[in-house]
Amino acid sequence: MVRMSDLVRGIVRETPAPPRPAERPERSPAERTAVPPARRAATATPGTDAPAERHEAPAAEHHEAPAAENGEPPLTANGKPPAAHETPPAPHSEPPAERRDPVAEQRDPAPDPHAAEPPAEAAEPLFAELQAFIAETRTLLNGSGFPWGRLHALLERAVTALGRSADLFWTANNPPTTGGADALAVHQARACVLALRIGAAVGYDHARLISLGLGAAVFDVGLWQLPEAALRRVDALSGDELALWRSHSMMSADIVRRWGPSDARIVQTILEHHEREQGQGFPQGLHGPAIDPDAKIVGLADTYCGLTLPASSRPRLKPHEAIREIVKTRNDQFPSALIKALLSELSVFPPGTVVRLNTDEVGRVIAVNRNHPLRPKVEIVTDAKGQRPLAPKLLDLSEAPFLYITGPVGEGGR
Repeated sequence: MVRMSDLVRGIVRETPAPPRPAERPERSPAERTAVPPARRAATATPGTDAPAERHEAPAAEHHEAPAAENGEPPLTANGKPPAAHETPPAPHSEPPAERRDPVAEQRDPAPDPHAAEPPAEAAEPLFAELQAFIAETRTLLNGSGFPWGRLHALLERAVTALGRSADLFWTANNPPTTGGADALAVHQARACVLALRIGAAVGYDHARLISLGLGAAVFDVGLWQLPEAALRRVDALSGDELALWRSHSMMSADIVRRWGPSDARIVQTILEHHEREQGQGFPQGLHGPAIDPDAKIVGLADTYCGLTLPASSRPRLKPHEAIREIVKTRNDQFPSALIKALLSELSVFPPGTVVRLNTDEVGRVIAVNRNHPLRPKVEIVTDAKGQRPLAPKLLDLSEAPFLYITGPVGEGGR
């Protein structure tokens, strides 16, 4: 403790700091400026009648323990002076309150957990835009530049739309017919969207889906360098024509490599999209573990699109017929996990398919049950006697164990 008389004499003593009181009432301005008589006498300058002024900061006055007027050390809480070895108790202090930054809150407002998710982008215009972009790439086959940024932006929108709704998937599954459309551009756009949906179903994250889509959008560009007559009868090719057609995956990979993609894996995906699990594919005859996983997804999407909208004169299969064909004759060509993922997305009876139940009722599929592909939700359109129901009747076949579909009726599609 430093005594006021010592300050006058210039003496500094090494004494422990006095304890701080828990709380002092706030003094009025008059009390803060008043000087006690004893202090005025102790601080008076020799040879003068007026005491020397002493300016002290209010903050220091608030925290400094008052010295006794007789110069004795302050008392502790029990009324005794502190021992020489006793450490004064630390003052109790509250943790500082968290400071708010209104500017930051205005710039980055907290998300509202109750806010409704924005609706998915309209499917048909988005699919048409992707298809038109792919058609434009035909003019770049002999060049070295490619608008990867534009394609990346389109895929971002497609992935977002597919995450919010299945509309884009079903639009690609049954695209609107437009006269004069480039058939190969339509095929690649369809396969791209289906590949994105399959990739999401097997657990691809956002970045992996974008990489998959970059390859799936341009995996068949080499076919534009083949005669169109050969593409229209691809099932009947033989000899040199068949060998030329089988070279299209290498041609496509060479073109895309020249375009300079940011990820070399995209080229590998394109090169290997015709490889098959048991080594029956081309151009290298690779077996399952050696085939790029993205190439397997693109290959399955390519096969399905070729069955449901063939470029040749082969009959067009309905979605459930194409799935049945893949499961029946090509299940050894693709990993079973990918076939199940496609089946869970498409179902044997996709939305819009008209089906007959074992009760002889006829219904239209309105939603696919991913866990039970053969038991979708249906809306009854006619009863067992062929009469329309008086009130809407919806059935979830996954919750009706005694009801099941006996087969499709009429045209499928949306």
